[in-house]
Amino acid sequence: MESPMSEGRDFWWDEEIVAADIANDCRPEIMDAEDPLFILYTSGSTGKPKGVLHTTAGYLVYVMQTFKWIFDIRDEDTYWCTADIGWITGHSYIVYGPLVNGATSLLFEGVPNHPRPDRFWEIVEKNRVSIFYTAPTALRTLMKEGNHWPAQHDLSSLRLLGSVGEPINPKVWMWYRETIGQGRCPIVDTWWQTETGGIVISPFPAATPCKPGSATLPFFGIQPEIIRSNLDQTTLEEGGWLVIKRPWPGLMRRVYGDSERFKKTYFAQFPGVYTTGDGAKTDEDGYFWIMGRIDDVINVSGHRLGTAELESVLVSHASVAEAAVVGMPHETKGQGIYAFVTVKTEVLQRDDLIAALKQQVRSIIGPIATPDKIQFAEALPKTRSGKIMRRVLAKIAAGDVTNLGDTTTLTDEAVLEDLIRNRQ
Repeated sequence: MESPMSEGRDFWWDEEIVAADIANDCRPEIMDAEDPLFILYTSGSTGKPKGVLHTTAGYLVYVMQTFKWIFDIRDEDTYWCTADIGWITGHSYIVYGPLVNGATSLLFEGVPNHPRPDRFWEIVEKNRVSIFYTAPTALRTLMKEGNHWPAQHDLSSLRLLGSVGEPINPKVWMWYRETIGQGRCPIVDTWWQTETGGIVISPFPAATPCKPGSATLPFFGIQPEIIRSNLDQTTLEEGGWLVIKRPWPGLMRRVYGDSERFKKTYFAQFPGVYTTGDGAKTDEDGYFWIMGRIDDVINVSGHRLGTAELESVLVSHASVAEAAVVGMPHETKGQGIYAFVTVKTEVLQRDDLIAALKQQVRSIIGPIATPDKIQFAEALPKTRSGKIMRRVLAKIAAGDVTNLGDTTTLTDEAVLEDLIRNRQ
C-alpha cells in the first residue's frame, strides 16, 4: 500500500536511522529540582481549565516510589496500565513511574470492548500480563457483558490488580477479584488526583487487609484528615471534606499562569491544609472511604447523601451494570435524587425494574435516599481517563441543556443526545 508522503513532513524510518550520526553523545539537559516537568489541564463546567504544573525532582521521586511499592514491581513482571497517556494516570503510571523503575510496561491504544468484549483479557493472555491497572468504569462495562468472555482466556499470569479514577463499587470489586483475579490476586484500590502527582491513599498488596470499596490507608508521609466546614474533625462514618495536612514531593506547584487561582482553589477555604475537593469518611479501623467530589454530595431535606454510596446500591442489583447519581432541583426537599442507570446486555428496560431499584435503595439506605427519578441510559458520558462526567449529568437532570460546558474530553459526545432525548 502506497503511503501519501509529504515532503519536509514525512520521512522513512530506515533512511533516517542510517543517516543519523549515532556516534554523537546526546547528553541530557541538567535541570533544577523545581524546573517545570509538564503541565496537564483539568476541565471544568465553566471557566478556563486549570493548568496543573508539576516539577522535575519531587514528582519523579514520588511516582518512582509509589509505583515501586504499591505495585510491588519485580524484574520478571509485565505491567499494563490501560489509561490514556495524555492524562495524569498515563503520565505517572505508564510513562514516568514504570520507566524510572526500569519496568516492562505494555502500551495499548483502543477501547476495552472492541472488536469484542474480551479485548483486555485477550491481551493479558497473549502478553502474560502480571500487573493490571484500570478504571472501575472499564470494569463495569466489561462486567455488563457477562463472565463467559474472561472465561475464554488464561488469566493465570495475573498476580496483582489495580483500580484508579473513581471509587469502585463493592460489587465490582468482588467481580474483579473473583472473576479476573480468580480469587488469588490482591487489589490495590488507589485514590489520588492530577494535582497530587501520584497515589496518596492505597493498600499495599498482600500487606494491607482490604475492604471492598475502601481505598484503605494513606501512603507513607501523607497525613489526610476529614473535617467539617467549620474545621472540626468529623466522627467515625461521618462524611466531610478530605484535606491533607502536610506537603509531599508529588504535590503540584502551581496553576500555570495563575498563582492566585492556585491559592484560592486549594488553600483558601481551609488555611494551612491542601483541600482535595473530595468528600470522604473513615471507619473504626481508620480506613478511608472516598465519597466522590464534595459537590456530588446531595442534600435531601437536610440529609447529606454521597453519590458513591447511592450508586453502589444501584449497581448491586443483579440487572444493573452501571449507575450515576446526581442532585436535581426539588421545590420541597431542596435537592432530589436523579439516577442514570445502564442495565446489563440481556436485561430489558422495564418500569417494574425502576420500582425494584427504588425499593432496593429504600431497604438498604432508607426512605430519604429513594431516587425521585431513574432514567435508563444506553451509555454514560465518560472522559478518556474513564471518569463519568457527572456535572454534565447534573445539568441534564436539571433541564439545563443549553450550555453543558466543556465536553471536549468526552469519548463519545453522541451519548449526550440520547440522554437529553430520554430525560425524565
